Amino acid sequence: MIGSRRAAGRAGIAVDDAMTGGAQGSGERSRDAVVAIVAARTPAPLVLALRGQPCSARILAVSGHVIDDLIAEAPEVIVLEAEPERFDAPALIRALREQESLIRTPVLLVAGGDARTLRRIGREAGATDTLSKPFDALEFQDRVGVLIELALARRESDDRARAMRRDAARAVADASARERELIRRLMLAAEFRDDRAGDHLTRVAGCVIAVAEGLGLSSAEADDVALASTMHDIGKIAVPDHILMKAGPLTPDEWEEMRQHALRGYHMLHDSPSRLLQIAAEIALTHHERWDGSGYPRGLRGEEIPRSGRIVAVADVFDALISVRSYKPAWSLERARAHVEAEAGRHFDPDCVTAFLSRWDDIVALVEERAA
Repeated sequence: MIGSRRAAGRAGIAVDDAMTGGAQGSGERSRDAVVAIVAARTPAPLVLALRGQPCSARILAVSGHVIDDLIAEAPEVIVLEAEPERFDAPALIRALREQESLIRTPVLLVAGGDARTLRRIGREAGATDTLSKPFDALEFQDRVGVLIELALARRESDDRARAMRRDAARAVADASARERELIRRLMLAAEFRDDRAGDHLTRVAGCVIAVAEGLGLSSAEADDVALASTMHDIGKIAVPDHILMKAGPLTPDEWEEMRQHALRGYHMLHDSPSRLLQIAAEIALTHHERWDGSGYPRGLRGEEIPRSGRIVAVADVFDALISVRSYKPAWSLERARAHVEAEAGRHFDPDCVTAFLSRWDDIVALVEERAA
C-alpha cells in the first residue's frame, strides 16, 4: 500500500491513490490537494486516517532539509506530528513560517499532552490548528478536511486576484494606448495648421527627454513629459492664419492674440481625467513663463513654474533658434547653445540649463537626425 519514491527531489514517501481515495485515470486530471505529513517516524495512524479523503499524502521525514522539501512539495496542508524527544516542533513551525511560499499554508500540529496547553503552544508557534493524541480518526479527517477547504478557497481567491490584476493591467495598458493615440492625433491637428510643426515637436520631445533625464527623472517620467510636450502649442490652432503664418513682425495686437495660445491650450486640456493630458495642460500654460518672472501668461517666477514647463521652455526655445522662421534664418547649434547658457537664471531654470549642457552630445545627434 505504501511505497518509497523521490518526493519533490528529496527522499520521501508518497501514499498511493488507493490509500487516500484519489481517482485513477488514464488522461490528465487536476491535482489532488496535497497533505504533507512531517514526522520523525512513519506516521501510520495519520496515514490510515486519511483513507477515503480527496487528497494525496506526502510523508516527509524530519531532517535538515525538511523546509526545502516542503517548499518543493508546495502542499495545501501540513500535518506535523510532534515528538519532543526527537525534534522541536514549534521551532520547525516558526522556521517554515519564515518562508514566503509557506507563510499561509495551513498547519495542523498533532501532539500528546493537554489540549489547552497544545493550543497555546501551537498558536504561539504559528500553527493553524492543533489536535491532541490519542486522537479520533474522524476528528482528524474533519480537521484536515477543513484545512484543505481553507487552502483551496485561498488558492481560488489568489487565482481570482491574479486574474483581476491581469485584467486591471490590461485595462491600464489599453487606456494608456488610447491616451497616446489621442495625443498623436492632436499632433496631426497641429501639423495641418503648420506643416513644419511635426519635426519641431519631435525635436522638442527628444530634447525634453535629454533635459529631464539630466535632471534625474526616470525614463518613464521623462517619456511622459516628452509626450505631453508635443501639445505645448496646441492652443495655436485657435490663432487666425493671418497671424500664425505672417511673414513679417507681428503688430502689438497680433502679438497679444498670439500670446493667448498658452491659455487656450490649457483650457483645451486641463479638465481631462488623463494624467498625460493634465501634464500637457500644465506645459501648454507655463512653457512661456520665465525664471525671472518676465514671461507670460501669469508672470510666474522661479519654482512657481512647474518643472515640466521649465524643461519644455529650454527645449522649445532652443529648437526655435536653430529652425528657419519667416522672420529669421536658423541659428547655428553653437550660437543657440551659447544663448541658452547665457539665459540661465533669467529666461531659464539654471538646473535645466545645466542638464541641457550635460546631454549636449545627445542633443546634437538628435538635431542631426531630424534636421531643422
